[in-house]
Amino acid sequence: MADEFDWVYTDVVKDHFINPRNVLKPGEEFAADGEGMVGNMKCGDQMMMKIKVDRAKNIITDIRWKTYGCASAIASTSALSEMVKGLTLDKAFLISPKDVNKQLGGLPDHKIHCSVLGDKALRAAINDYYKKNGQDNKIQKEEARTICQCMNVTDHEIEDAVLEGARTYVELQEKTKLGTVCGQCKDEAIELMEGYIKKHFTKF
Repeated sequence: MADEFDWVYTDVVKDHFINPRNVLKPGEEFAADGEGMVGNMKCGDQMMMKIKVDRAKNIITDIRWKTYGCASAIASTSALSEMVKGLTLDKAFLISPKDVNKQLGGLPDHKIHCSVLGDKALRAAINDYYKKNGQDNKIQKEEARTICQCMNVTDHEIEDAVLEGARTYVELQEKTKLGTVCGQCKDEAIELMEGYIKKHFTKF
């Protein structure tokens, strides 16, 4: 019976979950230079990220975050917040969930999707900093591209489906309803699905 309650994560994940770094504490004053908010509280997975920036060097000097996510989301964001301190905005923008996963020593496949919110919130905060400082030319937008015209399914939704466990075309259809009318998007959808599987789940 005791085995059912064994911690299934690495010691690094456990440490970041129990002792999360750089969490925004209630009532804490943090004069952020950029702020990002992603997710949806109705789904229970909202993430807020605030950054301070050395404007002369474009380096992140401090960071705070807050989430209502699970242990994996908390540990991932804690690790990410430590990784980006001292990085230029350009380098911080490129940090991926796989980089964070490696830093943690790995997450279970069914929890990889929990590590995505942090880097999305960070990129939103960096873009917010650029906007506030008149550097709109540096803002990088992640525009969604419609793959299934009939059901209006985007590449972002395909990536979300993969993160939620889709590994076959049938599973992808079950989660998104793409390809259920004319089916012309099948080949492109499968190619995208396989690319996202490689992106998020190939071992580092």
